[in-house]
Amino acid sequence: MGLTAIVGVGLNILVGMTGQISLGHVGFYALGAYTVAILTGQYGWSFWLALPAAGLLSGAVGALLSIPALRVRGPYLAMITIAFGFIVEQGAAEMDWLTNGWNGIMGIAPPRLLGESLRPRGIAVLILGLTVLSVLFYAMFSRSVWGHALRALREAPIASQSLGLDPVRLRVVAFAVSAVFAGVAGGVYAVLSAFVSPESFPFFESILFLLVVMIGGVDRTLGPIFGAAVVVLLPEAFSWLAEYRLLFIGLLLLLVLTAAPSGIVGAAARLIPPRKARDVPTDADALPAGKLIRDPGPNPLVVEDLSIQFGGLKAVDGVRFTAQTGRVTSLIGPNGAGKTTALNLITGIYRPTRGSVRLGDARLDGLAQHVVARAGIARTYQTTQLFQKLSVLENVLVPMTGGRAGFGAIAARLASPERIARARALLAFVGYRGDLHAEAASLAHVDRRLVEIARALAFDPAMLLLDEPAAGLSEEDTRTLARTIQTIAEAGIGVLLIEHDMGLVMSISDHVVVLDAGRLIAQGPPDMVRTDPKVRRAYLGERAETAGARAAPRPPGIAPVLATRGLRCGYGAADVLREVDLEVRRGELVAVLGPNGAGKTTLMRALAGLHRPVEGGILLNGADVSGHGANRLARQGLALVPEGRQVFGDLSVIQNIRLGAYGRPPEDLDAAVEEMLDRYPRLRERAEQRAGLLSGGEQQMLAIARGLISRPDVLLLDEPSLGLAPAIIRELYDGLSDLRDAGATILLVDQMADMALSIADHAYVLADGRIVSAGTAAAIRSDRTLDEAYLGAAAS
Repeated sequence: MGLTAIVGVGLNILVGMTGQISLGHVGFYALGAYTVAILTGQYGWSFWLALPAAGLLSGAVGALLSIPALRVRGPYLAMITIAFGFIVEQGAAEMDWLTNGWNGIMGIAPPRLLGESLRPRGIAVLILGLTVLSVLFYAMFSRSVWGHALRALREAPIASQSLGLDPVRLRVVAFAVSAVFAGVAGGVYAVLSAFVSPESFPFFESILFLLVVMIGGVDRTLGPIFGAAVVVLLPEAFSWLAEYRLLFIGLLLLLVLTAAPSGIVGAAARLIPPRKARDVPTDADALPAGKLIRDPGPNPLVVEDLSIQFGGLKAVDGVRFTAQTGRVTSLIGPNGAGKTTALNLITGIYRPTRGSVRLGDARLDGLAQHVVARAGIARTYQTTQLFQKLSVLENVLVPMTGGRAGFGAIAARLASPERIARARALLAFVGYRGDLHAEAASLAHVDRRLVEIARALAFDPAMLLLDEPAAGLSEEDTRTLARTIQTIAEAGIGVLLIEHDMGLVMSISDHVVVLDAGRLIAQGPPDMVRTDPKVRRAYLGERAETAGARAAPRPPGIAPVLATRGLRCGYGAADVLREVDLEVRRGELVAVLGPNGAGKTTLMRALAGLHRPVEGGILLNGADVSGHGANRLARQGLALVPEGRQVFGDLSVIQNIRLGAYGRPPEDLDAAVEEMLDRYPRLRERAEQRAGLLSGGEQQMLAIARGLISRPDVLLLDEPSLGLAPAIIRELYDGLSDLRDAGATILLVDQMADMALSIADHAYVLADGRIVSAGTAAAIRSDRTLDEAYLGAAAS
């Protein structure tokens, strides 16, 4: 039981702290056993020298094994470790000149202490001592810089690298330390049994080691002790069942894992009443920005000719700009402009195909992500990437080491008084007023944003990159965020901001850089950029020569086929849609317009049944369908053509179209397919071709045909022009105009506002989750509300 617990403690470092699964630890166990047996038997070494040698050899092999293992994840990592276990077993069998082959090594002498051989009781005391030392090491390692760094890497690999953590070094060390424990346990096993052979280390033993961790509790200090007690003692307790004991043991283990998925220790921890006292940052913790934030000095971020190509797509093409320290530079553009891709190039997630990135005098392009971070760049993410299982305080403490952890930090606690005081001050500075010890996964959306910014500031960057920090925030929270960003810049840090809230961008930016389709189209002060014709064209589109508005307006008084009443939707605690009322009448084409992040796609998902509303109703032909699932709504007459098209790439064009009628087939399916091919002749030419090989425009045609074939009451079109060339967009909108004139009822969401208004009967403008304007297409086009929603209000 003690030896199994020691292996379990080491495996818990790997499985519990890094999230990597190993099914080959019996190989390290065997290496340790054979090392002690050979060194003491054939070379006359003392056991007390052979045992550390066994641990070191196993650790070295573990480090070597981790190098190929780091390139894979999940089941592939498990397969590599399984293969390693078999290699050790077969190697021991074949190297009979050293290991005596299948006959094994017999007569392994017990350890000698003070001139006397240790009896079995003495060996038991040795095992007990080693078990206690193992648990104490785990407890120390768990609280150290290393333990927190490994957990951060487990929870958010990308975010942890953006705070300077080197994933290769961390995982190699975790693998090696874990192997050391198994090697030491194996070395003691050799003298305990006095005999080792390849059959002493079956593959099943690796499964038991993993069960020890899972049953006891992953990443729990005492977990391996309780796990070893169950795994080792349970078969002894049921030995009287003879050949049926494994069946009963298997059933009991299954029950334990089902009833307590977090393990025995995890289940016991949940029984402890939660803390009532809340440790929250207060105004007393707040410090002036000048004392809290290190002034990095003049270290501008200079981007020159930055480009990257994915296949035939130029995601970023020749982008150049300079972001000064102490100033707010905003990087804006419509959907698909390449903003986040540019950020990923700057921070080392992608390697540019050409161009350069410099921070001050340091050139950063092509460097690993953690190296770029250590040069002085920290960032947040479009979707917050906190270390979910760590507390709020631990999230902010992790980057305070600068991403560097020496071997002396194994015994150094991360949570020193000085670091805790600074973490509290940073959290108070950004406006967080929640519990410091709350698990990050339990935070509300706004708190997650604040903690992520505080975590980035704790890294002491010269340049802070913020990717849509205001997404999902209320107006009041957005105003608070704006003041915080300005204060950060005033303290000397450069801020590079990606944001779709144009009001926020125009109010706090010193310099604005505009991208469209991966290319730089404008840059300069906010007021100059918002009036630039190229920027307006990128955001609002341009009035193309489509079939245009219908010849005669729709008669009034037609009952709505689709309507929403006080619709409110959100993700977690964040409201995305607020009190949305709209109507779509039969035979109309209605456009919903608004900037990125306004809630347009959330609206379409709610209408299609892919996202349940929090409040309000959705009426289809007068019936409330707000609680219906997507498959049921599709049968009732709502067909969604989703953003990004989402055709079935491995199926043919014909198969895609026929699947569109799965839930609501027309009377004559073959005739309906022919009708779709007549409407889109290009699809007929590629009828038997795989959909994944079509161009973007052809895929969009296919997605619309797939939606139309079910004869829907309402066709929901979400961003049909996204990523298409202008000529293809004009062709697409000519087709939509024909559909409208043929009597189809369409609800259209598109970034290209002028294009959508050219064919719409009625339009709504959505901003910050609310309808801010509604009316005919002509009225909306002449209303300043549309310009302000997309480009922000002009400076007064």
